[in-house]
Amino acid sequence: MNLMNVVEKELGVKIDYPKFIAGDTVTVHYKIKEGNKERIQQFRGVVMQRSGSGRTETFTVRKMSGNIGVERIFPISSPFIDKIEVNKHGKVRRARIFYLRDLTGKKARIREKKF
Repeated sequence: MNLMNVVEKELGVKIDYPKFIAGDTVTVHYKIKEGNKERIQQFRGVVMQRSGSGRTETFTVRKMSGNIGVERIFPISSPFIDKIEVNKHGKVRRARIFYLRDLTGKKARIREKKF
C-alpha cells in the first residue's frame, strides 16, 4: 500500500460538501483574513473542472466580473472554505469546460438539468 494513502486515511478530516461537477453554478463561502479581522467572502460562478483526488483535489470556478472573466482554484480540503452551495446543476457533456473562456453573451449560457 502507498504510504501517502495511509497518512491520508489517518490524518484526513472528512468534510461533507454537496456533490457538484463541471457545469454547476456554485457559491463558495471563503474566509478572508484582513489584518486581525476575518470575514467571509462569497465567490459565485460556474465550476470549470475538478481535478485530483483525495485531499489534493481542487476545483476551478469561473465568474464574470463586469466584462472580465475571473477564475479561481479552490482546494477541496482547504480550512478556509466555510461552505459550498450548489445553486444550479448544469447540463454539459464534458468534464472540463474550458471552451467557455472563448464564448461571450448568450452563447456562454449553460442549460439547467431537469430532475
